[in-house]
Parts: sequence; structure tokens; C-alpha cells
Amino acid sequence: MDRKKIVAGNWKMNMTYEQSVRLINELKKITNTNVEIKIAPSFTNLNSAIALLDSSSIEVIAQNVHFEQRGAFTGEISVEMLKSIGISSVIIGHSERRKYFNENDFILSKKVKVAIENSLSVIFCIGEELSEREKGNHFELIKNQIINGLFELNINQIKNVTLAYEPVWAIGTGKTAENFQIQEMHQFIRKLFEDKFGAEISKSMRILYGGSVKPNNAEEIFLLDDVDGGLIGGASLNFSDFNSIVEAANG
Repeated sequence: MDRKKIVAGNWKMNMTYEQSVRLINELKKITNTNVEIKIAPSFTNLNSAIALLDSSSIEVIAQNVHFEQRGAFTGEISVEMLKSIGISSVIIGHSERRKYFNENDFILSKKVKVAIENSLSVIFCIGEELSEREKGNHFELIKNQIINGLFELNINQIKNVTLAYEPVWAIGTGKTAENFQIQEMHQFIRKLFEDKFGAEISKSMRILYGGSVKPNNAEEIFLLDDVDGGLIGGASLNFSDFNSIVEAANG
């Protein structure tokens, strides 16, 4: 099955309003139509990003969302707030949310449900620390993250989920995942979805790679059979780097 590749830039806690405007105006030069391009600016810059990209095919997505519809949750952002400004996709379960903000499988499952039930698509992140990889627990850990986070969804709901595998041990550490390790894990993930939801869902499920994708390694990573694009961190803050990665995804 021909799965359209996705290149999604996660800006994290970077880029002021002025910096965001400058980068977005550069990104508007990208006219590639064979790759789905998404950017996730900070919450404060979502509205202006949507306005600037109004006539562009680049989608603006959110980095996070709360699991309650509304209420006394100071500093949090709800699904209806995101939808009210035109957001239709959100990243959930990023390794930094799991690590620094103690978001466990139970919390992430609730976030996924509220997003999907309110017609938001989800990029759901999974990944293991170096200690788990060294112990040989990485497959079991990834399996549990997927089962606990996503397997309560039904077959129609799961169609609105994209996976992003991010080996935490290969992000900003100087260590890199070998291509065979990337493909091995993506193939393992796809098989889990086949076993749960059937071959058709599994074949159409897009699984992104999020382990320090850069212009010099993007092409070979995107050629792997079960890799359907990338969730890009640092390289998404630089137009030249991000554009090179988009071109690599285009083949």
C-alpha cells in the first residue's frame, strides 16, 4: 500500500513570535505536494501560524492537549480551545512529556480518547530509554505503551492515529540508531496493529521515525520499508535543514 509520507516539525519550547513568523514565511516557499508537511509551534504562536499558512498545504498542529474538556486546570489547553482556532491534529505522548511531566500510559490514554472523540487526529509518540534497550526490554515496553495508550480505540477511531517511534537514547545523545534497528522496530509496531485491527489497518497505518532525523540521514531512513516519514525536532527550526528533509521524503 502506498502510504503518503509525513514530515512533521515539532518546535518544542523554541521560537518567539517574530522568529516563528520569519520561519513560516520561508516554509511557505515549499511547494512539495507529495509529502504531508506539518509544524507544531508553541501554543502562543498557533493562531498566527494558522493565519500565515491559510493558503498553504502545510498543516499547523498542537504539541499537547489536556484530557479534560474544560475546568480548573491552570495553564492547560483543551480540545475545544484548539479546535476553535482551526487545529485538527495534536501530538500526544512525546518522550519529553512522559519524562519531564510524568505523563503515564493512563493519562495518555485519556488524552488520546478526548482528542479522537472530538475529531482531532493524533500523532502518538512511543519510545524507549537507553536502559531499557540495553536490558533487552525495548520491544515489550513499546508493546505496552501501544496497548495501554491506543488499544481501547475501535477500528474507526484508530484510523485517526499516526505513530511516531522515538528511541529516546538516540535523541541529542550522540548515539544513533542503526537503520536495521529502526526498521526492526517499525515492523514490530506494524505487526502489533495487524494482530489487533487487521491487515488493512496495519498496512495503512503511518509510522514516523523521531530519532534525530537530519538532512544527512533522512533519505536512507525514509527508504526503509516501514518508515513513513519523520517527527523532526531541532532540524525543523532551520528552513534549509527542514526543506532538505522534506525533499528526502519526496524521494
